[in-house]
Amino acid sequence: MADVPAYVVANFQVHDADTYRQYEKGFFPILKRYDGEFFTYDDNTVTFEGSAPRSGRMVLFKFPSAEKAEAWYKDPDYQALSEHRRAGTHLEFLTMLHGLPPRD
Repeated sequence: MADVPAYVVANFQVHDADTYRQYEKGFFPILKRYDGEFFTYDDNTVTFEGSAPRSGRMVLFKFPSAEKAEAWYKDPDYQALSEHRRAGTHLEFLTMLHGLPPRD
């Protein structure tokens, strides 16, 4: 069976922009190392329904497989870099979603 993509969704509030910028500067090279593809971020999402609308920044990116996503997250360089995100934001969640397999 072919690998299915994995998507990562994050939601957080930035409370120290300078510290968070250090994370942003190093993020993309590590993402690319695992064939990650950045889709978008939004600081002004709109919730159409639900009792827990998200505030803050929503981020969406993709990997070719769950294995690549997990390897990215566990990468020692990423974990070291993520200390800047942890220090500069309040993270609500960082979640992996499994994509659908290709249809025949």
